[in-house]
Amino acid sequence: MAPPTGVIYADPLAPGLRAECLSYPEVLAQSVSVIAPSTVPAAVLGLIFATAGNGTWLAFLIGMLGLTLVSLNINQFARHSSSSGSLYSYIVTGLGPTVGLVGGCGLLFGYMVTGMSTLCGFAIAMHSLLASLGLDVPPILLSTLAIAAVFVFAAGDIRLSSKTMLYLEGAAIAAILALGMVILRHKGCMIDRQQLSLHGVSPGGVLIGVVLVVFGFSGFESSTSLGDEAKDPLRSIPRSVTQSVLISGGVFIFMAYVVVLGFQGLNVNLATTELPLSVLSNHYNMPWLGELISFGVVLSFFSCTLGSVNATGRIIFSMARHNLVPAALGKVHPRSKSPYVAIGFAALLTLAVTLSLSLFGISDYDGQGYFGTLCSFGFIVVYMLISAAAPVYLAKRGKLTKKAILIASLSVLFMLIPMLGTIGLPGSSLFPPPSYPSNILVWMFIGFMVVSVGWLTFVQKSRAKDIADIFEEN
Repeated sequence: MAPPTGVIYADPLAPGLRAECLSYPEVLAQSVSVIAPSTVPAAVLGLIFATAGNGTWLAFLIGMLGLTLVSLNINQFARHSSSSGSLYSYIVTGLGPTVGLVGGCGLLFGYMVTGMSTLCGFAIAMHSLLASLGLDVPPILLSTLAIAAVFVFAAGDIRLSSKTMLYLEGAAIAAILALGMVILRHKGCMIDRQQLSLHGVSPGGVLIGVVLVVFGFSGFESSTSLGDEAKDPLRSIPRSVTQSVLISGGVFIFMAYVVVLGFQGLNVNLATTELPLSVLSNHYNMPWLGELISFGVVLSFFSCTLGSVNATGRIIFSMARHNLVPAALGKVHPRSKSPYVAIGFAALLTLAVTLSLSLFGISDYDGQGYFGTLCSFGFIVVYMLISAAAPVYLAKRGKLTKKAILIASLSVLFMLIPMLGTIGLPGSSLFPPPSYPSNILVWMFIGFMVVSVGWLTFVQKSRAKDIADIFEEN
């Protein structure tokens, strides 16, 4: 796809990414892999159940519907333009360069920190899996080897990277769905009156559960970063954005329902269980399936880290090509046509920050949680901005409708739930302010945004015409 008129590249003769090489399943794999559907039932479900109880499936349903609305706003842009700049370029098109820089920095932060969270998760899951085999490999070594493998796949042919994510995440999802079917077969009945009647469920508990559910869907839009490389991007990317939410949501809802059903009658509290799927596998005398699921979760964490580095690298690449960051980050490999320098930078940054946790006495488990909360700030900002940008963009094109306004308004209102749930509301019992150390995470995000947006705003003002022209349509 030809670049927009007026783009000033760091190197006008520099080659672009490999054009139109990814099939629709490979494009879809990018978004699904960053969501990492298998890791939520395997590691996060107990936390959601602790607040939502028998309404856990409903919390997932509400989250899926809310983010489907957000996806419809994203697709107002994705149906008409595509680039490696992802939602960054869409927000600029709708709300202008200054707000676009805020969105771009938020999105970059979200993808970077997601990769850090899932790298911690990979180290934890792989260390546990190897320990069960009698091997004690230091998590630091596991993280380093994982990032090395991520770089090899991401900096190589994008088709290999996408197929790797497709197969790894597909295998992980198949493993947890197999356990779900085993639970249903042993229960003998799919009807759970306690869950369907929402027995003991409070509206506030479900809303708190929705906060965690939204975090589980974070990254569903990451296929928009493949705009230069997808076949028929104006059709495949919009489909992938919405379908990744629906597919992952379907997995989440099904597994939430059957896992809550499976724990009924057990002397184990799902709300305090870190590995609920392993508990169920052992209960049904299928420990081998638990081991298979554990291996699938390892693959899913790796796949998510790969997808995050892929997306981060392409946003950095796009910014470099637009003179917003050093030009060296905009280089393309002559053979693989990948943004290998930007990907290498993203991979090294992910590893360096993750390994630095030990300097502050923070475990990988705690780091995974902190990074998971941090990345949510970036995605919340971006999803709200893209929802606000959609009707403005449509108005500029003379295609604004009441339906589009309604969808955008509902999307912004929906995203207020995870925002309030994350930063808290003073004096509120439903959304109380977080306690230490979680209460300092939002200030870390604000600090990043102030510094990065401030610097890019300086660059923007020094080349106002160039930056303003970058995202103008032909």
